[in-house]
Amino acid sequence: MQLDTRALNRALLSRQLLLERSHRGVVETIEHLVGMQAQVPETPYTALWSRLRRFDPNELGRLIETRRAVRASLMRITLHLVTARDFLALRPLIQPAMNSLFPKTDAGRRIDDIDVEELVRVGVELLAEKPRTRIELGRLLADRFGGDAVALGSAVIWLSSLVQVPPRGVWGKRGNPTWTLAEDWLGRPMSAKPSIDKMVLRYLRAFGPATVSDASAWSRLPRLREVFERLRPKLTTYRDEQGRELFDVEDVTLPDRDAPAPPRFLPEYDNVLIGHQDRSRVFLDDRKRIIGTPTVLIDGFVRATWKIERKRSIATLTVAPIERLKNVDAVVEEGARLVEFREPDADTYDVRVSRDV
Repeated sequence: MQLDTRALNRALLSRQLLLERSHRGVVETIEHLVGMQAQVPETPYTALWSRLRRFDPNELGRLIETRRAVRASLMRITLHLVTARDFLALRPLIQPAMNSLFPKTDAGRRIDDIDVEELVRVGVELLAEKPRTRIELGRLLADRFGGDAVALGSAVIWLSSLVQVPPRGVWGKRGNPTWTLAEDWLGRPMSAKPSIDKMVLRYLRAFGPATVSDASAWSRLPRLREVFERLRPKLTTYRDEQGRELFDVEDVTLPDRDAPAPPRFLPEYDNVLIGHQDRSRVFLDDRKRIIGTPTVLIDGFVRATWKIERKRSIATLTVAPIERLKNVDAVVEEGARLVEFREPDADTYDVRVSRDV
């Protein structure tokens, strides 16, 4: 069976809870999505607001403060928000890729004359004393090893299982990125038998149907072809319009390709924007891939960007189309709800749609 771009778009939106807002709880949602991008502290909050019927941002903040959710480097070696149990299951699968990639980074090249194993051992001892920022850790390491403090701190963050501690990432609070030992923070060890098969199946459940290359781009893990081949008897397969083989779990029904897709406001680096190698399922024009800027899905595809500006007690959300928009009223209505969510203490809210394309 062949699936065209619109069918893949609707499948992705459905899996990502963006066709219809879900009644799921916060923990269930984060785990269903296999984590959420969190380079910017506020992004998981906006992402969950766009996906859930009832979302209290303070609930997510409490999960972080009570150590049931954590911020840490995972897929694509980028910062994610995940539940504690998912971190313990996923980080052992990602760590070998981080180990192999670090020497190729700028920081890795700057410390290539240092005993990295000893460096990490000392860094772990320092973090066992108390949580530290990258630069705090790096300066202490520089006192012993010499060299660039940022690169030294980066090495320990890449090559050790660490998590960021609150208040960083907590709704309404601010804090520098401060790291500590994951197993100490969570009070539990890393999974002794992490399963790459389970990880791939979860990826398909949240992002499928997808190619092997899509899964590799999402995870940054090599040699996934052998995993898919091992799982093939349990999977359904399709073809896209270019003839590429798509894999999917068997127990999920594809939505109608013509299912209505209401406007959805996404934060920068949202899951749907970077979960595949082939991003045509959300970007109509390959030249207009917008990843690090908040975007608006209209009829399922990225057609605008957005930003919120605050002046005293007035909060204004501005939508900037990248092509001529239809159904602007629905975009404005959804935007009004978003700005009230993001700026709850504002006295006045305004939504503006730029007319320039």
